[in-house]
Amino acid sequence: MIKLLRQGYTIRILLWTFIQSVKALPYVCLLIAMLFFIYCIIGMQVFGNIKNDPMTQMNIHNNFQTFASGLLLLFRKELIKLHQFPFLFRCATGENWQEVMLDCDAGRECEGSGESCGSKMTYLYFVTFIFLCSFLMLNLFVAVIMDNFDYLTRDSSILGPHHLDEYVRVWAEYDPTARGKVHHTDMYEMLRNMEPPVGFGKKCPYRLAYRKLIRMNMPVDENGMVHFTTTLFALIRESLGIKIGPTELMDQRDNELRYCLCRLWPVQAKRMLNILVPPDSELTYYKMTVGKIYAGLLILENHRLEKQPQGRDQSVSLSDCSY
Repeated sequence: MIKLLRQGYTIRILLWTFIQSVKALPYVCLLIAMLFFIYCIIGMQVFGNIKNDPMTQMNIHNNFQTFASGLLLLFRKELIKLHQFPFLFRCATGENWQEVMLDCDAGRECEGSGESCGSKMTYLYFVTFIFLCSFLMLNLFVAVIMDNFDYLTRDSSILGPHHLDEYVRVWAEYDPTARGKVHHTDMYEMLRNMEPPVGFGKKCPYRLAYRKLIRMNMPVDENGMVHFTTTLFALIRESLGIKIGPTELMDQRDNELRYCLCRLWPVQAKRMLNILVPPDSELTYYKMTVGKIYAGLLILENHRLEKQPQGRDQSVSLSDCSY
């Protein structure tokens, strides 16, 4: 079922929005819990001695005499067929909160004495509570979801972490056994099946795609395979223009990038540096790389076009060549 849902772009956007929102919702819940805790403590101090009167909103079920009852008061409790609905929570939704506010006003009878309780502070207390809860806090849930949805549907040319799902999905089609490697002959077709900005897209001209692959220049092992992480980082680097320059300066740019990675993430760099940015020993003239393969294809294509200036604009594939 999950694999089926991941096939559609719109469904993937909705699923990613849900997952990202769930990650942020605990912080929103914690903020709301802190607000209720503060208001409950204040309510116990100011309105905790008001006498319970069954004819008013301040009764045995709704009061500030204990922390639990005060918290439930802010969510409003009522006795309905032996079931109690939270009271302070109900106030937070705006139901009958003004009646509770008036029943906490100054001049109310105290519990166990004839003195008057309550406070004029009740107006400030309940108005600010309703404002913060109903108009701010509860809307944070919607704000978190809308913010994540807006992030995922903004300009598609902006590279973001949600594009990793697209990369993994397309890679899995060419690496069904999850070895973490694909053959270099599948590289061009695979990247055309990935939508920009992480991939090339089906509308990308083959000459531009070849030039991108030449700049990416991932090493090819003895079996003709290219590594998952190396390809991903090369795509990110190409898309964002990280330390990219002319061919004659790429060795220098690679060394600068390796130095930056070591400075920023020294622990991870010890394990991943040679995979993220292959060293010069992996890119030397006697080592095969994707850049050399597609540079050869581009040279061959230019040679064919010179011989056939009026020929069709058709790319040369690796299947047309023999090594």
